[in-house]
Amino acid sequence: MILPKWEELPENMQKDSVAEYYNILKKKKASLVVKRIFDFIVSVVMLVILSPILLILAVLIKIDSKGPVFYRQERVTMGNKTFRIFKFRTMVQNADKIGSLVTVGQDPRITRVGRKIRKCRLDELPQLLNIAAGQMSFVGARPEVRKYVDGYTEEMMATLLLPAGVTSLASITFKDEDEIMEEHTAKGESADDAYMRHVLPEKMKYNLEYLKSFSFFGDIKLMFKTVISVIK
Repeated sequence: MILPKWEELPENMQKDSVAEYYNILKKKKASLVVKRIFDFIVSVVMLVILSPILLILAVLIKIDSKGPVFYRQERVTMGNKTFRIFKFRTMVQNADKIGSLVTVGQDPRITRVGRKIRKCRLDELPQLLNIAAGQMSFVGARPEVRKYVDGYTEEMMATLLLPAGVTSLASITFKDEDEIMEEHTAKGESADDAYMRHVLPEKMKYNLEYLKSFSFFGDIKLMFKTVISVIK
């Protein structure tokens, strides 16, 4: 589905503040179709090309620490629906049960291999599977856990009109999110409170602006900006 029908959206999304963004996207259906076709073809091709690297990373993760290769967590995507995201595991097994759902700069739960692959965002590569399945896109608001989505304002719910993304302008701008979180937790705030009060609202400003200015070629530019941001 490229853009859900308005009447099929959950009640908590059928709001005037969301309708404003819906009407903008409705006029860009052709671009949304191209976006989905691009996502599917490129994700499948990349999975094939990168399969040797994916295999090497999987072996390194398995050797470095106990636990599964992949981290599968429920996240929220288009239409306020949940899905299970694919990520390489970068933290100790059951990390989400022994700490916050977000990480800080020197989070002790992060493994040795995990710290290295997180720096280059290689842990995100398995999300190519989610993209191929239509649960995610290359560009879009990062998928949050239900706990944080339940705290969205009515306007923030508009970000769920499109599939969650691997990257976005918000992701690039907040690439040092762990360090930002650490600044606030050092002042006594819990990681969850710091994220909901200081990080998420700022990221959402970028995500909502993305919906207003969405274009397929704009997505391509953001993908290039992401690559540049990672290699800097």
